[in-house]
Amino acid sequence: MRKFILLTLGLGLAASPAVAKDRITRNPNATNEETILHAWSWNFPTIAENMKAIHDAGFTMVQTSPAQACLTPEGGNTRLFSQPGEKGGNWYHYYQPTDWKIGNDIVGTRDQLKAMMDSAAKYDVRVIVDVLPNHTAFDVDLVSDDMVKAVGGRDKLYHSNGLQPVQDYNDRLQCTLWGSGGLPDVNTENPDFQKYYMQYVNDLLSLGVRGFRYDTAKHIGVHSDPVDSAAGVKENDFWDVATGIKPVKGVQLAVPYDDLFVYGEVLQDKNVPEAEYASYFGQTASGFGYFLRQALEHKSAKGIDLKDWRHEAAPEYLTTWVESHDTYCNAHESAALTDDQIRCGWVYLTARQNGTPLFFSRPMNSTRTNYWGDNVAGARGNDEFFHPEVSAVNHFRQAMKGQKEDLQFSDNGKILLVNRGKKGAAVVNISEQASYVDLPTGLPNGTYKDQVYGKEFKVKNGRLKGIAAPFRSYILTK
Repeated sequence: MRKFILLTLGLGLAASPAVAKDRITRNPNATNEETILHAWSWNFPTIAENMKAIHDAGFTMVQTSPAQACLTPEGGNTRLFSQPGEKGGNWYHYYQPTDWKIGNDIVGTRDQLKAMMDSAAKYDVRVIVDVLPNHTAFDVDLVSDDMVKAVGGRDKLYHSNGLQPVQDYNDRLQCTLWGSGGLPDVNTENPDFQKYYMQYVNDLLSLGVRGFRYDTAKHIGVHSDPVDSAAGVKENDFWDVATGIKPVKGVQLAVPYDDLFVYGEVLQDKNVPEAEYASYFGQTASGFGYFLRQALEHKSAKGIDLKDWRHEAAPEYLTTWVESHDTYCNAHESAALTDDQIRCGWVYLTARQNGTPLFFSRPMNSTRTNYWGDNVAGARGNDEFFHPEVSAVNHFRQAMKGQKEDLQFSDNGKILLVNRGKKGAAVVNISEQASYVDLPTGLPNGTYKDQVYGKEFKVKNGRLKGIAAPFRSYILTK
């Protein structure tokens, strides 16, 4: 696990202190309209050049890869993946920070980030940045002298056992105070570090960034977690500082927290205090993503519950996905799913009432035998993010504001139907055979043409009928 999480910020002058929000109690009337394009490993100029396409495809937010200084091998980070001994770097190098200042050789410079933000403003797309205060590069000697000095010395930068790899991720002491993935664990409770980090966050905010993904968020402790008293820590207050609840040494989150979209990579497992994390930010619905992929792999949802989000937090505060960069890259858990299957999962996920779905952009020309495709760091991903079905459901999601969902499934689990009140419906065939559709719907009687293919479906006496082609989705509106 070498990535993900989002952070909150602060320039130098304090915004109003944040107030704890109830993200546990579900509002049954709440609907989510936003969608995130994860422009994974695209550099800032590439994102800027494609901002119109991102907007036209119906994405309201774009998530960049980490922007801080990072491990740069000899010859630079030019490839997404290199075998041991090969030059060209690896995508996960930007998850190995060497300083919390904007700019690295994968995503680009501060000036290039500013130019991208200008493009985002033009097309009304919110930019969120992947941030990762939890750890540094494996090689601690690569950490910048500026940061080491600012935090009070190298011994103040890490937790007392921060160089010891976690052995049991279900042990909250190890999980939050030892090195996750073997990466040295930063003493995020050190106020000098907090100040240094918040200055980075506030710099991003000053350029127009309006959201964050906190990588490895569950590895940064909350108040109920063990405290590293050996390092002089009195309380686990990083999240109070990061989310603007309190300042640190005169520095506070510079933008009102409620104006930001912030979620943490809190991968679900045993003993994770999801409810406590929910008091600070939205979280990832990693468990639901797993079961959705299971249904796609089996080409049927029979026996798989695709209604329950499987999370303590209210669904309107969850970030959802079919796959993430970790499920695609690390053990290639999701990489064998075809683009068609991923698209089917995306339509089902995005047509739903809640969650904020994130679309992972796979590498250009990637295949199910060549996961890295052209293998060029900084380049645009493949065309899937603006596929007509993806675009159609993104726009459908916005049009369905205020419409409650009703989920229906064929007996064999091959057809998934997302009804949204009496206003719309999304039909998804996740199987490799054409399938007949005959399911309950709230749509009024009549004939409906799909927005992408012009395929006709009929509604009579509260039942939607038609034929769905293999691995295809259809968007129907009143």
